[in-house]
Amino acid sequence: MSKSSGGIAPPSEPVEPVTEQASERETDESAVPLSRDETFEILSNQRRRFALHHLYQNGERADLGDLSEAVAAWENGISLEEVSSAERKRVYTSLQQFHLPKMDEKGIVTFDDRKGVIELTDRADNADVYLEIVPDRDVPWSQYYLGLSSVNVVLLVGALLGVYPLTLVPPFGWGLFVATSVLVSALVHTYYSRTEMQLGSDAEPPEIGD
Repeated sequence: MSKSSGGIAPPSEPVEPVTEQASERETDESAVPLSRDETFEILSNQRRRFALHHLYQNGERADLGDLSEAVAAWENGISLEEVSSAERKRVYTSLQQFHLPKMDEKGIVTFDDRKGVIELTDRADNADVYLEIVPDRDVPWSQYYLGLSSVNVVLLVGALLGVYPLTLVPPFGWGLFVATSVLVSALVHTYYSRTEMQLGSDAEPPEIGD
């Protein structure tokens, strides 16, 4: 009776513990900035914008109860003291069950449901997000620049065609005026966007104001 041949399997390569691999993967993902689509998706909801604003304003970490109360106050246009238990609970449930898990999934926050603690991640810093909120009676910047360009073109063409009283200013003067008007507008737009319309730049979210 023949014996079956046997062999010793070569030693396998050491395998990293699953927990360490998962930790490295999470670190790599948190270092990658949010994509443009991911940023827009997060910011498309007012409640999530308010949540981010509160986190930026309060040391990047918040308790779910405090966060819910702040968001409820902003949504209803009232002070923290005026927020009812029903208003607070409505926001609390929505954040806990939907918005915070979604933000955690995108990696912009870490949400510990058991402890009720939310904390911003590096992806939130890398996002460098700001919103151009246009009040009801204001003109969007895109329309402003379109109007400014139209006026400048009319002035330049009129000056070149010799239309009075545009001829009182030499063409060089009109060219300087056009360049200056665009530069000043761009500087004002940049300042306004970075200081007035950025999440976390003021006590209240950018879309709440006069």
